[in-house]
Amino acid sequence: MVAASATLSRIPTVFNQLGPLLNPARPDASLVGCADPAVAPIMAQVFADRGNTALVVRGDDGLDELSTSGPSTIWIASHGAVRRHRLDPVELGIGPAPVGALRGSGRRVNAAAVRGVLAGGAGPVRDAVLLNAAAAIAAHDGFAEPPPTGALRDVVHDGLVAAARSIDSGAAADTLRRWVQHRTRNRPSHSDIPI
Repeated sequence: MVAASATLSRIPTVFNQLGPLLNPARPDASLVGCADPAVAPIMAQVFADRGNTALVVRGDDGLDELSTSGPSTIWIASHGAVRRHRLDPVELGIGPAPVGALRGSGRRVNAAAVRGVLAGGAGPVRDAVLLNAAAAIAAHDGFAEPPPTGALRDVVHDGLVAAARSIDSGAAADTLRRWVQHRTRNRPSHSDIPI
């Protein structure tokens, strides 16, 4: 689901911050949530020092993602520098939602929420998924070249359009279906696991 791991576990650990920094894939662009406002700019600087593009985000409500309950802070690591911005989802046409509407539950409830969003369901979960997907798209597509000052909202808006198109066309659901088929087909049986 969309709720922050720190919010659900109530006990954030150093691994919440180290995981994205130690990712062996080292993607060129990333969207990274960080619940700790003191650590977020440090994480962004690590990405900038590596020459990567990253949007390190924190909802002002404490979620380690872009929140739809109110504004969020974004540290943009791009071209060796970090810039701090604020983004209010209302500026993008996304109405505010209570944080409780984004809270996950068990696997079945969360899976049903994902299926509902991918089937075109409307509501706060879809809005949060679109907003965070839009920021990931912006990290990849929108900051390859330094954007003009104040362009964050425009770049994220373009990502919103692309993310909604992916869901509404069925492309996102098809990608999930193919991924599940691949994982199911290639899952080792217990007898194949080395001891």
